[in-house]
Amino acid sequence: MRFAGYVFAPRLLPTVAYLVLLVLLLTLGNWQLDRADQKRTALAERAAATRAPVVDLNEVAATLGTHEYRRVAASGTFDEAHQFLLDNRIQDGQVGYRVLTPLRLDDRDAAVLVDRGFVPIVGDRQTLPDLPPVEPQERVTGRVGRGPSVGLRLGDPSDQPTQWPRRIQYMDFDYMQSTLDYPLSDYLLVAGPLTNEVVAQRTGRDAWRFGPERHEGYAVQWFSLAGALTLIWLIVNTRREKRGGAA
Repeated sequence: MRFAGYVFAPRLLPTVAYLVLLVLLLTLGNWQLDRADQKRTALAERAAATRAPVVDLNEVAATLGTHEYRRVAASGTFDEAHQFLLDNRIQDGQVGYRVLTPLRLDDRDAAVLVDRGFVPIVGDRQTLPDLPPVEPQERVTGRVGRGPSVGLRLGDPSDQPTQWPRRIQYMDFDYMQSTLDYPLSDYLLVAGPLTNEVVAQRTGRDAWRFGPERHEGYAVQWFSLAGALTLIWLIVNTRREKRGGAA
């Protein structure tokens, strides 16, 4: 191809390499845009959940799939004899446990696992800390969540399978259900106030390391690299046309 004294003659192997890299860069850019859309949708759903009416767990059989992030309230009796300690939690620079206590709901043959807060490790790890006391009858408020997640689940959930309180290394509702003689719901009730502002803060952008804007920025970077690659390919394969001299 000739134009304005230049010849554009792309060679086969560089062109194949260019096309492969171009497809890769465009794919990565589009993937980041998809991630941004997913997070934007999830944030909108979470915001809507925090504005929805409070769910009374004594009247509604909530599930994680249909009620995640919803504000809830429940009345019942804490099973103080069967509490779980979620290991390897950090708060204010201290290492410790999240205290997870089943709340047996009034007027229902069911229980919900309540996150009652953080307790630090004191002294030897083989000695479990004293747990905050519970009242015989409780009215608990908070939100529905899935609990802390882990990348890999190595070994059994608990390294103390016969001891109560029971230390667990990761959230496993099936395992916790198997240790109890009553039905346990498939979600965690994270105890706290019912104000929209507090719940929205806990269920908003802090749930991820960064929000949709960061993904959009990454997409711009990938598309910019695709543009730069195309410019380099055009320049490398374009040369000035040679003109024959006079006889």
